[in-house]
Amino acid sequence: MITITERAEKQINTIIKEEGYDQSHFLRVSVESGGCSGLSYKLDFDNQEKPGDQFFEDKGIRIALDIKSFLYLAGTELDYTDGLNGKGFNFHNPNASRTCACGESFSV
Repeated sequence: MITITERAEKQINTIIKEEGYDQSHFLRVSVESGGCSGLSYKLDFDNQEKPGDQFFEDKGIRIALDIKSFLYLAGTELDYTDGLNGKGFNFHNPNASRTCACGESFSV
């Protein structure tokens, strides 16, 4: 399961409203090969379910993960910051044994 903070919820709802997404859209969270630590995080909005998708809901946000990503991201918390050190979504992943300085990639 992936959880989201209140700050992330607010930003996701802002994006949904600004982009005009409807109720059929959900947040797709995934892991891809790449990045300086070997794996990188990816966020998208989607409205097409794929075979093997795992769905969760937190704070009214529907979240989809493919099975491979689920194995890497189980227990992860998605946060959002807009402070002086940078603006964007951050992943607090308990499965990551190492992360890069920017927080966009990790290894297990």
